[in-house]
Amino acid sequence: MRKTSLQGVFELAKKDDRVVFIGSDLGPGVLDEFKSEIPDRFFMEGISEQYVIGMAAGMAMDGFIPYVNTIASFITRRCYEQVALDLCLHDLPVRLIGNGGGVVYAPLGPTHLAVEDIAIFRVLPNMAVVAPCDADEMSRLMDASLDWTHPMYIRLAKGGERVISDGSKGFQIGKAIMLKEPGQALFVTTGVMAQVALQALDILEKAGVHGGLLHMHTIKPLDEEALAEWIPKVEAVVTVEEHTRIGGFGSAVLEYCSDAMPEEAGKIVRIGFPDRFAEKYGSQNDILDYWGITPEGLAEVMLKKLKKIDQ
Repeated sequence: MRKTSLQGVFELAKKDDRVVFIGSDLGPGVLDEFKSEIPDRFFMEGISEQYVIGMAAGMAMDGFIPYVNTIASFITRRCYEQVALDLCLHDLPVRLIGNGGGVVYAPLGPTHLAVEDIAIFRVLPNMAVVAPCDADEMSRLMDASLDWTHPMYIRLAKGGERVISDGSKGFQIGKAIMLKEPGQALFVTTGVMAQVALQALDILEKAGVHGGLLHMHTIKPLDEEALAEWIPKVEAVVTVEEHTRIGGFGSAVLEYCSDAMPEEAGKIVRIGFPDRFAEKYGSQNDILDYWGITPEGLAEVMLKKLKKIDQ
């Protein structure tokens, strides 16, 4: 997914002279072709994220469309004030590409886990927040991003995920995609959690429960029309995110329901990380397993909500 995203920036730059790339201490060899072919629009600025955001804002004010890439925990927390005041206050078309959203960098511990990035960015006026589910969808997002006239945060997973998206369903920023229509139950996911939910649906089918999957690659602006259409049709809804339960994707869904259709809010259960720093090291899957964000864990939560198994 990361490779697809960065290659997408290069392809956009080849066809649009406004596109520039700004990196922060990326590894050797990253986008060498871009650097070689379009050196005047390729910048590697080192570990100085606050400065990089100011630089991107200035270039956007001069008519460029900067794509800024570095580790998600740094491009969100470390330069938050600059993102808020330099980008969002002026509503500039800068794209922030965050590597390793969620617990991708689990081996490096809590300093490198981006598990509150959705929460802190979705509260910023003018900021869009997107999290594709696989490399194919990332490619469609990159194409769509060129014409987006506001700031955007693109949350990247680790890469290598199974392709589950369907290009025939189209892609539009701010519009959810129904990957599988529901019966009794509905998972509502963002990012690569769609992968986990699809496996959970297989478990539910074996238990006699027909479930569906609504994939919301765009967390902000939230597709309220899709929620209004599908949530009333099912008995239970489980939101799934690789993020703290406080203020994230599930909170956005629940907030909408509380405001627009409070009678439906009781159907919703949110799956995410608890309110504490990670005390475990290991792989991304190790952390997800530890917190029960697995196909089996998702299926169990759904069955409990449907009262198919004891609480």
